[in-house]
Amino acid sequence: MKKNDFSRREFLGLSAAAAGASIASKTIRLSPEARLALPVLGSPADRVRFGMVGVGMQGSSLLNESIRLPNVECAAAADLYDGRHALAREIVRPDLPVTRRYRELLDNKDIDCIVAAVPDHWHRQIVVDAVSAGKDIYCEKPMSHSAADGVAMVDAAKRTGRIVQIGSQRVSSNICAKAKEMIARGMLGDLMLVEGFLGRNDTNGAWQYPPPPDISTATLDWDTWQGDVRPKRPLDPKLFARWRCWKEYGTGVAGDLLVHLISGMLVMLNLNEAPKQAFAVGGIRHWKDGRNMPDVHATNYYYGDLPVYMHLNLATDMPEAYKFQGSKGILDVNSSSVTFTPQTGTDSSPSYYAYSFPKALREAYFAKWHAENDARVEKENTTETITFRGHEYDDITPHLANFFNAVRTRKPVVEDAVFGHHAALACHMANESYFRKSVVTWDEASKTIKG
Repeated sequence: MKKNDFSRREFLGLSAAAAGASIASKTIRLSPEARLALPVLGSPADRVRFGMVGVGMQGSSLLNESIRLPNVECAAAADLYDGRHALAREIVRPDLPVTRRYRELLDNKDIDCIVAAVPDHWHRQIVVDAVSAGKDIYCEKPMSHSAADGVAMVDAAKRTGRIVQIGSQRVSSNICAKAKEMIARGMLGDLMLVEGFLGRNDTNGAWQYPPPPDISTATLDWDTWQGDVRPKRPLDPKLFARWRCWKEYGTGVAGDLLVHLISGMLVMLNLNEAPKQAFAVGGIRHWKDGRNMPDVHATNYYYGDLPVYMHLNLATDMPEAYKFQGSKGILDVNSSSVTFTPQTGTDSSPSYYAYSFPKALREAYFAKWHAENDARVEKENTTETITFRGHEYDDITPHLANFFNAVRTRKPVVEDAVFGHHAALACHMANESYFRKSVVTWDEASKTIKG
């Protein structure tokens, strides 16, 4: 085959292969010291005593991790299900004070702060009650069950001046911090599009949890658990364990999974705002178990003029990951690494359009192109792909440490009520768009989602 005497398809294939073979790769380990910002502790006066509200799946995990932190002590626990009183005592100590009434913890002067992990429809009430009682609070994500709840929670935090930290671990991740630094340095050039995705493919991932076998009206205050939801339902152990499946109590896949993607993205882009617009599609395509929240949910957003696409799936396993797509390359972020793959944005070979030229013109074009560009292409193709590896960004310990340190020092937390509200709003807008089957926008003046 003579030079320049091959088909367009062969031309593209060879160019791609050559470009791929010329890119080197380098991996760098992130420093672990940045993961925990624990202060040097002095006297026992530095000890933080917290009350645990909700000792379920996530609550028991938070409780376990919290009491492992230096000078952090659980003083009491509250849960509407008696079985979780036993669990709290198994985790902390046999004589731990327990109650069904979380307000008893708020009235306890020996308790400095609250850690809450309860169904979404209880978040607003517990946060507002806690800060109004003079308690700082760590509340699980998503911050709110509705946009209106979020507005009320932000107002309560500002009014009281108490510390509110929302439980989205990505905000304390050194993986997200490294990606934020790289984006801020302009490594991506013009940011064109952000894509995030996360999927599961098992019954646990779809929240089909086994209810505790001893659930009854004797062991659970079912009426209080339902809160203000109307109409009241008869006791349903599956609903108690699988509340995320119903919009009356939870926020579905948006509030469980999308909030992680949104929180991490906001950190990495150094944003603290609600999306301007959202349009969602999805459906209950696999888990036809009576739920009314979708098991497939994909949402297109505008953050300012930046397009963002987030997609979630409860019947196809996909790692939680992002692609930040820029004019100078792609930043791939997953649970333990950040990889930058550079792109020059310039041609690495002559234009295949020249094959529409007559032979003499074509050959003259190729000769001129190579003379002017071969040295540049050779230099550009030595660019390295760089990967930074760090600690798993799903780790809750740094996030809890940040909260307890803030309780001690009164310094700001990394995820306050305003940030938590903005992250949750993206989830509420995704749900509103899905149910309305239309584009929705956030109206800051009225603080409402509009269709």
